[in-house]
Amino acid sequence: MSKQILRESLAVRRLLEVNPSDLKDDVIAINRVTKVVKGGKNLSFSALVVVGDNHGHAGFGMGKAREVPMAIKKGIEQAKKNLIKLNMKGTTIPHQVTGRYGSAQVLLKPASEGTGVIAGGPVRKVMQVAGITNVLTKSLGTSNPHNVVKATFAALLGLKDAGQVAETRSKTIEEIRGKAPKADKQEGQKAAGE
Repeated sequence: MSKQILRESLAVRRLLEVNPSDLKDDVIAINRVTKVVKGGKNLSFSALVVVGDNHGHAGFGMGKAREVPMAIKKGIEQAKKNLIKLNMKGTTIPHQVTGRYGSAQVLLKPASEGTGVIAGGPVRKVMQVAGITNVLTKSLGTSNPHNVVKATFAALLGLKDAGQVAETRSKTIEEIRGKAPKADKQEGQKAAGE
Protein backbone atom coordinates (compact mmCIF):
# COMPACT_ATOMS: atom_id res chain seq x y z
CA MET A 1 0.00 0.00 0.00
CA SER A 2 1.47 3.33 -1.01
CA LYS A 3 1.89 6.20 1.44
CA GLN A 4 -0.72 8.25 -0.42
CA ILE A 5 -3.40 5.51 -0.29
CA LEU A 6 -2.78 4.90 3.43
CA ARG A 7 -2.91 8.64 4.13
CA GLU A 8 -6.19 8.99 2.21
CA SER A 9 -7.83 5.97 3.88
CA LEU A 10 -6.93 7.27 7.33
CA ALA A 11 -7.84 10.86 6.42
CA VAL A 12 -11.48 9.94 5.80
CA ARG A 13 -13.07 10.62 9.19
CA ARG A 14 -15.48 7.80 9.97
CA LEU A 15 -17.64 8.39 13.01
CA LEU A 16 -17.53 5.05 14.80
CA GLU A 17 -19.88 4.08 17.62
CA VAL A 18 -17.13 3.55 20.18
CA ASN A 19 -17.63 4.28 23.86
CA PRO A 20 -14.74 6.58 24.95
CA SER A 21 -14.56 4.79 28.31
CA ASP A 22 -13.80 1.47 26.51
CA LEU A 23 -10.76 2.89 24.71
CA LYS A 24 -7.38 1.73 25.92
CA ASP A 25 -4.21 3.58 24.90
CA ASP A 26 -0.61 2.42 24.69
CA VAL A 27 2.54 4.48 24.09
CA ILE A 28 4.80 2.92 21.45
CA ALA A 29 7.67 5.40 21.23
CA ILE A 30 8.78 8.70 22.73
CA ASN A 31 11.47 10.72 20.96
CA ARG A 32 13.37 13.71 22.24
CA VAL A 33 13.49 16.29 19.47
CA THR A 34 15.78 19.32 19.47
CA LYS A 35 15.40 22.22 17.07
CA VAL A 36 18.38 24.51 16.69
CA VAL A 37 17.28 28.14 16.57
CA LYS A 38 19.07 31.48 16.68
CA GLY A 39 18.97 31.69 20.50
CA GLY A 40 20.06 28.07 21.14
CA LYS A 41 18.19 24.76 21.14
CA ASN A 42 14.47 24.18 21.61
CA LEU A 43 13.79 20.83 23.31
CA SER A 44 10.49 19.02 22.74
CA PHE A 45 9.11 15.47 22.80
CA SER A 46 7.18 13.51 20.20
CA ALA A 47 5.04 10.51 21.15
CA LEU A 48 3.59 7.71 19.01
CA VAL A 49 0.41 6.29 20.56
CA VAL A 50 -2.10 3.56 19.62
CA VAL A 51 -5.69 3.48 20.87
CA GLY A 52 -8.24 0.66 20.70
CA ASP A 53 -11.30 -0.83 22.40
CA ASN A 54 -10.31 -4.57 22.27
CA HIS A 55 -13.34 -5.19 20.01
CA GLY A 56 -11.97 -4.55 16.51
CA HIS A 57 -11.43 -0.77 16.60
CA ALA A 58 -7.94 0.74 16.56
CA GLY A 59 -6.14 3.93 15.61
CA PHE A 60 -2.74 5.58 15.94
CA GLY A 61 -1.62 9.15 16.42
CA MET A 62 1.42 11.32 16.98
CA GLY A 63 1.72 14.19 19.41
CA LYS A 64 4.47 16.74 19.96
CA ALA A 65 4.88 19.05 22.95
CA ARG A 66 7.40 20.53 25.39
CA GLU A 67 6.55 17.91 28.06
CA VAL A 68 6.07 14.14 27.67
CA PRO A 69 2.56 13.92 29.25
CA MET A 70 1.28 16.68 26.98
CA ALA A 71 2.77 14.96 23.89
CA ILE A 72 1.08 11.67 24.88
CA LYS A 73 -2.25 13.44 25.43
CA LYS A 74 -2.05 15.06 21.96
CA GLY A 75 -1.17 11.68 20.43
CA ILE A 76 -4.19 10.02 22.09
CA GLU A 77 -6.52 12.76 20.79
CA GLN A 78 -5.22 12.30 17.24
CA ALA A 79 -5.47 8.49 17.52
CA LYS A 80 -9.14 8.76 18.57
CA LYS A 81 -9.82 10.75 15.38
CA ASN A 82 -8.10 8.06 13.26
CA LEU A 83 -10.04 5.04 14.61
CA ILE A 84 -10.78 2.34 12.04
CA LYS A 85 -12.97 -0.78 12.20
CA LEU A 86 -11.11 -4.02 11.51
CA ASN A 87 -12.45 -7.13 9.80
CA MET A 88 -11.92 -9.89 12.35
CA LYS A 89 -12.86 -13.56 12.44
CA GLY A 90 -13.47 -14.32 16.11
CA THR A 91 -10.24 -13.51 17.92
CA THR A 92 -8.00 -13.67 14.85
CA ILE A 93 -7.86 -12.22 11.32
CA PRO A 94 -9.71 -13.77 8.34
CA HIS A 95 -6.70 -14.31 6.04
CA GLN A 96 -2.97 -13.72 5.57
CA VAL A 97 -2.04 -10.17 4.59
CA THR A 98 1.10 -8.08 4.09
CA GLY A 99 1.24 -4.36 4.76
CA ARG A 100 3.90 -1.99 3.44
CA TYR A 101 4.80 1.55 4.36
CA GLY A 102 8.11 3.00 3.22
CA SER A 103 10.74 0.31 3.80
CA ALA A 104 8.70 -1.37 6.56
CA GLN A 105 6.85 -4.59 5.80
CA VAL A 106 4.53 -6.43 8.21
CA LEU A 107 3.18 -9.93 7.54
CA LEU A 108 0.06 -11.01 9.48
CA LYS A 109 -1.20 -14.61 9.54
CA PRO A 110 -4.33 -16.00 11.19
CA ALA A 111 -3.71 -18.41 14.07
CA SER A 112 -5.79 -21.04 15.87
CA GLU A 113 -7.35 -20.49 19.29
CA GLY A 114 -4.80 -20.47 22.11
CA THR A 115 -1.81 -19.38 19.99
CA GLY A 116 -1.63 -15.88 21.45
CA VAL A 117 -0.07 -12.79 19.89
CA ILE A 118 3.22 -13.82 18.29
CA ALA A 119 4.58 -10.34 17.59
CA GLY A 120 7.23 -7.98 18.79
CA GLY A 121 7.35 -4.31 19.70
CA PRO A 122 4.97 -1.94 17.89
CA VAL A 123 2.99 -4.70 16.11
CA ARG A 124 2.20 -6.42 19.44
CA LYS A 125 0.84 -3.20 20.95
CA VAL A 126 -1.39 -2.58 17.91
CA MET A 127 -2.76 -6.16 18.09
CA GLN A 128 -3.41 -5.89 21.83
CA VAL A 129 -5.40 -2.65 21.67
CA ALA A 130 -7.34 -3.91 18.61
CA GLY A 131 -8.44 -7.07 20.44
CA ILE A 132 -6.73 -9.56 18.10
CA THR A 133 -5.58 -12.27 20.53
CA ASN A 134 -4.47 -15.06 18.15
CA VAL A 135 -2.17 -13.99 15.33
CA LEU A 136 1.26 -14.75 13.86
CA THR A 137 3.27 -11.74 12.66
CA LYS A 138 6.64 -10.99 11.16
CA SER A 139 8.12 -7.52 10.82
CA LEU A 140 10.39 -7.24 7.78
CA GLY A 141 12.58 -4.35 6.71
CA THR A 142 13.09 -1.31 8.91
CA SER A 143 12.46 -1.35 12.66
CA ASN A 144 11.47 2.34 12.76
CA PRO A 145 8.36 2.25 15.01
CA HIS A 146 6.49 4.94 13.03
CA ASN A 147 6.82 3.05 9.74
CA VAL A 148 6.13 -0.34 11.38
CA VAL A 149 2.86 0.95 12.92
CA LYS A 150 1.79 2.47 9.59
CA ALA A 151 2.63 -0.80 7.78
CA THR A 152 0.59 -2.73 10.38
CA PHE A 153 -2.41 -0.46 9.82
CA ALA A 154 -1.94 -0.80 6.04
CA ALA A 155 -2.18 -4.58 6.50
CA LEU A 156 -5.22 -4.32 8.80
CA LEU A 157 -6.97 -2.02 6.28
CA GLY A 158 -6.33 -4.68 3.62
CA LEU A 159 -8.32 -7.35 5.50
CA LYS A 160 -11.53 -8.37 3.74
CA ASP A 161 -14.36 -10.57 4.97
CA ALA A 162 -16.12 -13.16 2.81
CA GLY A 163 -19.05 -10.81 2.15
CA GLN A 164 -16.83 -8.11 0.64
CA VAL A 165 -14.97 -10.61 -1.56
CA ALA A 166 -18.26 -12.16 -2.75
CA GLU A 167 -19.63 -8.72 -3.59
CA THR A 168 -16.58 -7.69 -5.64
CA ARG A 169 -16.62 -11.01 -7.53
CA SER A 170 -20.42 -10.92 -7.99
CA LYS A 171 -20.82 -14.34 -6.35
CA THR A 172 -22.47 -15.73 -3.25
CA ILE A 173 -20.57 -16.38 -0.02
CA GLU A 174 -21.10 -20.16 -0.47
CA GLU A 175 -19.44 -20.04 -3.91
CA ILE A 176 -16.47 -18.14 -2.45
CA ARG A 177 -16.04 -20.64 0.37
CA GLY A 178 -16.31 -23.57 -2.05
CA LYS A 179 -19.54 -24.94 -0.59
CA ALA A 180 -22.36 -25.87 -2.94
CA PRO A 181 -25.75 -24.25 -2.25
CA LYS A 182 -28.12 -26.48 -0.21
CA ALA A 183 -30.64 -26.79 -3.08
CA ASP A 184 -27.98 -28.39 -5.32
CA LYS A 185 -27.00 -30.86 -2.55
CA GLN A 186 -30.61 -32.00 -2.08
CA GLU A 187 -31.08 -32.51 -5.82
CA GLY A 188 -27.86 -34.52 -5.93
CA GLN A 189 -29.01 -36.73 -3.03
CA LYS A 190 -32.39 -37.37 -4.71
CA ALA A 191 -30.67 -38.37 -7.95
CA ALA A 192 -28.35 -40.74 -6.05
CA GLY A 193 -31.35 -42.34 -4.25
CA GLU A 194 -33.19 -43.17 -7.51
